Amino acid sequence: MQSTILQPSPLHVLSIVPPMTQLNTPYPSTAYLTGFLRSRGIHAEQEDLALALVLRLFSRDGLAAVRASVEAMPAKQRTPMAAGFLEHFERYHYTIAPVIAFLQGRDSTVAHRICSRTFLPEGPRFDALDVYYDPEGGDPLAWAFGSLGLQDRARHLATLYLNDLADVLREAVDARFEFVRYAESLARSQPSFEPLARALAAPPTLVDTLLIELAVAAIERHRPQLVLLSVPFPGSVYGAFRIAQAIKARDPSIAVALGGGFVNTELRELKDARVFDYFDYVTLDDGERPVLALLDHLQGGRSTSRLVRTFVRDADSGEVRYVNFPEPDVPFDEVGTPTWDGLPLDGYLSILDMLNPMHRLWSDGRWNKLTVAHGCYWKKCSFCDISLDYISRYEGAAASVLVDRIEAIIAETGQTGFHFVDEAAPPKALRALAEELLRRGVAISWWGNIRFEKSFTPALCQLLADSGCIAISGGLEVASDRLLKLMKKGVSVDQVARVTHAFAEAGVLVHAYLMYGFPTQTVHDTVDALEYVRQLFEAGCIQSGFFHRFACTVHSPVGKNPDEYGVRLLPLPPVSFAKNDVEFVDPTGVDHDALGAALNKALYNYMHGIGLDTDVRNWFADKVPRPRVARQFIARALAQQ
Repeated sequence: MQSTILQPSPLHVLSIVPPMTQLNTPYPSTAYLTGFLRSRGIHAEQEDLALALVLRLFSRDGLAAVRASVEAMPAKQRTPMAAGFLEHFERYHYTIAPVIAFLQGRDSTVAHRICSRTFLPEGPRFDALDVYYDPEGGDPLAWAFGSLGLQDRARHLATLYLNDLADVLREAVDARFEFVRYAESLARSQPSFEPLARALAAPPTLVDTLLIELAVAAIERHRPQLVLLSVPFPGSVYGAFRIAQAIKARDPSIAVALGGGFVNTELRELKDARVFDYFDYVTLDDGERPVLALLDHLQGGRSTSRLVRTFVRDADSGEVRYVNFPEPDVPFDEVGTPTWDGLPLDGYLSILDMLNPMHRLWSDGRWNKLTVAHGCYWKKCSFCDISLDYISRYEGAAASVLVDRIEAIIAETGQTGFHFVDEAAPPKALRALAEELLRRGVAISWWGNIRFEKSFTPALCQLLADSGCIAISGGLEVASDRLLKLMKKGVSVDQVARVTHAFAEAGVLVHAYLMYGFPTQTVHDTVDALEYVRQLFEAGCIQSGFFHRFACTVHSPVGKNPDEYGVRLLPLPPVSFAKNDVEFVDPTGVDHDALGAALNKALYNYMHGIGLDTDVRNWFADKVPRPRVARQFIARALAQQ
C-alpha cells in the first residue's frame, strides 16, 4: 500500500472501537474518553469500526464479495454450509438489506414476513427450533413468544439468519470470524506475540481488506494527530492490530496508542518489542491521565520519561520500557460526561440471540453506558482481579453530578435507557441517585450489577424500582455458605434469597451470576448449589441466571495466594505478551466440565419454569449424592424476612 503523509490538526484525537465488541450499542470506552477530552478543550472524535465492518459485510455488496470467495474455493473444499449459501444466494442477497433495516429499528413491518418462515433462507442455526416443536400446535416458538410477540419473534429469527451467514464467513472466508470473540485465541492469555504476528503477516482475508479500507477512510476523514484504540476483550485485539497496521502504512507520522480492559488485565508484563511495530504507545488503567500526558509529550511539553503508565520502545536499545511518572489520576467526578457524538446511533443492531432474559438486555436495544462509581467498594472477592486499578481504586460522585450527566446524555442521544456498568454499584450511591432522579422528575430505565448485600432492604428495592430500575444482576456464585466464606464474598445464601426476593417483589428482573469449579468445590457442593438455585427459582427470587466455570487469574487472591485455597498453580511458560489465566491442580479431582453440562441444562429449564419440582440429581448423567439442603431452606429464609 502506497504511503501518503497526511497533515493532522494539532491536538486532534481519534478514538476507535475495533472489531468485535457489541452489535446493539457502542462500547463505552471511546464515549468516556471523547467526552473527557472535549471537556479539556481538546479536539476529539470517535469511530466504531466494529459496527462499520459488520454493516459492510452484511450488505448486498458484502454478500456478493463473500460469494466470490466461496466460488474461488475448489468445489470439494466447500463445506455443506458454504455450498448451501451458494445454492440460496439469491434469497440471501434479496433479504439482507430488509433484515438489517429491521434489526436497526428502521422498518418494523418486515417482522410479518420474517415470522412467516417463508421469507428468510433457513440454515443449520434454525435446526435448534425443532427442539421446541409442539406436535399439537406446530409453533416451535410459542413457549417463548406466545401468540403475539411479533417483533421479538422476528428479531430472534433474524438473529439466527445472521448467525448462519457468520458461519459461512467462518467456513469460507476467515476461520477466526465471530461477532464477539473474533480471533480471540490469538490474544487471550497468550504468552507469546508470535501467533498474532503470524496472523498479521499473512495475506489479508476479505474481512481484513474491508477493515483496512474502513480504517484508512476514517483517517482520511478525521486527519488525527493521535489515534487511540481501546481493546476491552481478547476478541478485539486482532482487529485493533490490523487497524494500527493500516494506519501506519497510510501515514507513519500518526501516533497510535493501545489501551483498554484487555491491556489493563493481560499486558501488564509486556516485553515483546514487535508490538511497537504497530503501536507507538501502550497505556495501562484509566486512560484520562496517560492520554493527557501523551498529548503534552506529542506537543513537546514533556519528555518520554514523564509519560504516565505507558509502555514505549526505547529508541536506543530497541527494548520495551515502562514509564510511570507519578501524577494523580483525574478524580471520578471530574472526568466529564460521556458523549456519543460521531457514532451512528441509528445503525446498531438489536439482536435476540439467547432467550435468557438478562442476556437479552446485553444484546437487544441501545443502552447509554454510565458508571455510578469507579472501582468496587467491596474489593475482597478471592476470584476477582482486586489488585488491579479498575477495581481497587474506589471513588464516587455526587448524585447531582450523576443526574447532570444523565440529563446531558438524554439530550444528546434522545434515549432514556441506561446500563450502569459498575463492578458493583454501591447501595448508598444508588439510593442517592434514585432520590435525585425522582426529585428532578427524570424518567429513565436502568439496570446494573450489585452485591446481594443486606443494605438492599425491601424499601430500598422499591425506591430503586420507582426510579426506573428494571433489572439487576449479582453474584450468588457457588451458592454454598462454606465456599462463599472462602471466596470472601460477604454474603450468605439466605441473605441472597431475601435481597433477590425484595427486588422481585418490586417488579425488578433478577439475574444471578453462578460459578462452578471453585477450589475445593466437591460434587456434593455442586449438587447442593443446584438445589439452592432450584429453590430460588421456585420461590420467584430470581428469573435468570448463568453458570460460569471458575478461572484462576494471576491478579486474583487465588492466583496470588493459592495455598490459602488448597490448590497448586501450574508453572507458566515465559511470558512476553499476555498473561492472565493460570492453570491449577485441585486435590478434589472433580470433573467440573461434566458437572457444568448438567448445571447449564437445569438452569435453562428453570428459566422456562420447567423441572422446578424435579429432584436435582436427575439433571446429572452420573450418580451424584442427595442434596444436603433442606427442601424448604429458601422458604424459611423468606419467612424470617
